[in-house]
Amino acid sequence: MIRYIKAGVRAATFSLAALAITATTALAQDIRIGAMREGTSWYVFAATLEQMIEPMFGANSVEVVARGGGVANPMVVQNGRAEIALSNVATAVWAYNGNPVYEGASAPDIRALVGGLNNVYVGVMARQAFLDERGTTDLAEILASGEPVRILIKPVGSSAVPAAEMILEGLGTNVEGIRANGGDVIQVDTPQIPDILRNGDADIYIDTVIRNHPTITEVTLTAGMRFLDIPQAAMDVLTANGLAAGTYGPWFEGQDDANIGANLGTVLIANASLSDDAAYQITRTLIEHAAEMGEAHAAWRAFNPENAWRPENTGIPLHPGAERYFRERGWM
Repeated sequence: MIRYIKAGVRAATFSLAALAITATTALAQDIRIGAMREGTSWYVFAATLEQMIEPMFGANSVEVVARGGGVANPMVVQNGRAEIALSNVATAVWAYNGNPVYEGASAPDIRALVGGLNNVYVGVMARQAFLDERGTTDLAEILASGEPVRILIKPVGSSAVPAAEMILEGLGTNVEGIRANGGDVIQVDTPQIPDILRNGDADIYIDTVIRNHPTITEVTLTAGMRFLDIPQAAMDVLTANGLAAGTYGPWFEGQDDANIGANLGTVLIANASLSDDAAYQITRTLIEHAAEMGEAHAAWRAFNPENAWRPENTGIPLHPGAERYFRERGWM
């Protein structure tokens, strides 16, 4: 079991009274929580949730799976490698419906537990020096110019990758087109991103954006970045694929005003085989300790439990155990 807990998780302390579970609700089942690598907001969420629910399932019964991501996690749950996981709302919908992103695979057995956990925007940034050279901050104009551009994104498995491809599609190009113009699409793991931008080895950076995102905070403080709006033509493609148009910020250095982005959303999902009682208790515990999640990481502070069941916040059908909880609360 993963026991390494980041500082944000240490800040969320739970009294024995808050976690008391009666013998009649004790659940004998191992639970793996699909998250992302250590240091991400999803890891903090999963590690905090682990502390919340382990008393219900028994000592050493809950484990955080510190890998995966928005695209991978629906399939991690579908294939039984985790009982529950964090997912983007959009990627849960893509997986459930067998979107081409999944290359013929689908996840018909995933169900929602708690939606609307936080907003996750796809955002576009560029080095200020590059923008000064091009004389524009209009992404559509930059890509239509025929001039080389180097675009930086994370590896396959991140939700930012298909979202970036959709943005390029909406603006009349693709990875092959970028390279044919003498540019490049560079995919690297998160720890390499700041150095690449500081060294001027990429021009535009597309990623998922939340308040206090550690990598984006670093690059905006050290690499001279500016945020760009996603043009409407690209937004049309993104919204047609399940993302929601919205604005985010200003949260970072180099972001003077709110920017137009595409919201992927965040939902806690489960396999349909998870028992109704387990789904009910996980949902109940998360909802009733939402404040502790906010203490663990700022990304979760805007969560509104009363809207956690709504279709626009879940994207996929609710698990019956979660639905029972929401109906008991009178929210459905």
